[in-house]
Amino acid sequence: MDLQHMVSLLFIGYIVYTIDKKQENFPAPTVLLIVGMGLSLFSYFDAIILTETMLYHLFIPPLLFVSAYQFPIQALIKNKRIIFLLATLGLFIHVLLLGALTYTLSLFWFPISFLGAMLISAILTPTDPVSVVSIIKNSTVDNDLAHVVEGESMFNDGTSIVVFTALLQFLAPTTESSIGGFLYNFLIVSIGGLLIGIILGYLMTRAIHFSKHSHYQLMLSITLAYGSFILAEGLGVSGVLAVVASGTMLSHAFYQSKKEAHFRDLLDGFWEIVEVSLLALLYLLIGIEVTDYLSIRYLGIGFTLVIFAIIARYITIFLVSRLVKRHNWRYNLLISWSGLKGSMSVFLILTLHLRTETQATTDQLVAISFTVVILSLILQSLTLSRLTRKLVGKP
Repeated sequence: MDLQHMVSLLFIGYIVYTIDKKQENFPAPTVLLIVGMGLSLFSYFDAIILTETMLYHLFIPPLLFVSAYQFPIQALIKNKRIIFLLATLGLFIHVLLLGALTYTLSLFWFPISFLGAMLISAILTPTDPVSVVSIIKNSTVDNDLAHVVEGESMFNDGTSIVVFTALLQFLAPTTESSIGGFLYNFLIVSIGGLLIGIILGYLMTRAIHFSKHSHYQLMLSITLAYGSFILAEGLGVSGVLAVVASGTMLSHAFYQSKKEAHFRDLLDGFWEIVEVSLLALLYLLIGIEVTDYLSIRYLGIGFTLVIFAIIARYITIFLVSRLVKRHNWRYNLLISWSGLKGSMSVFLILTLHLRTETQATTDQLVAISFTVVILSLILQSLTLSRLTRKLVGKP
């Protein structure tokens, strides 16, 4: 993507965001996705290609960083049990349930192996609430619902990659894999990423005082966002969880001290601009890229899997909410409906598309997965506002 295309896409994103400034009428990322699909019809955008490397290394670190930094630390502490259980135990339950439902469906509709069904399930497990969090907050007076949805998404992005990678290893005939080895790797990769993020986040909060110039301090925050990701990935642990942990550490340090009020305001303003700019580019790029993989013959399968994903997610949330003694069927349904698929699922699909050596990467798997992601983004985000207002809406 050259500078000319990037400026064009940013301007289109500006128009979409300006139409609905408060994000009350429609979810802008979903509209950007649809607009991007329309742009793919014009030859001017043929040269634009969204690769898994671009998505994972350029877009995901800063978007996760700003989500973690802006996430209220008090909300994380208050909802820590349900958030971490959903991102760990809940993730495993969801993958198994959706994988089983997908495989059962395949017996009657389309040929696919059990491990292939589990791969699709792992691809569809990460959630991307950026399209709906503002809608939830505008539709209800209780922000706990939005906090749980957003908090879970930040952490399950990292854990879902570990599960997906393990399934790829199981599919590779030359790779020796075991359940015990998978669990050990899951713990090492996850805990290692969190530790790196915590350490670098702490060091950054100390280093920020060496410079009194606010612009230089902003430069340091950019270094932290990408540096924690790069270091963790280089050490073989989760770069995603490292970014989340470093952003959370920064939030904790600067939101408990009034001395940093000026720096917080500057940091907020800078990263908010970065966030909307990257989201505009990302969802337009996804829309442009995804049209090459879509086929009308998979619409029925895709729609059915969207329903299966919601059912599997509701069962998962029901079980987890029982464990933490916070059962509320209305909230459980809304959290389930808010589990949209997004950028992380697209990254996993693009990664799967390259792993032809597993003999499980087929055009069918990729096309089905992309179809589910697009239908999930469109159908769930456009109906969430009405559903939220009906179940737990503002009086």
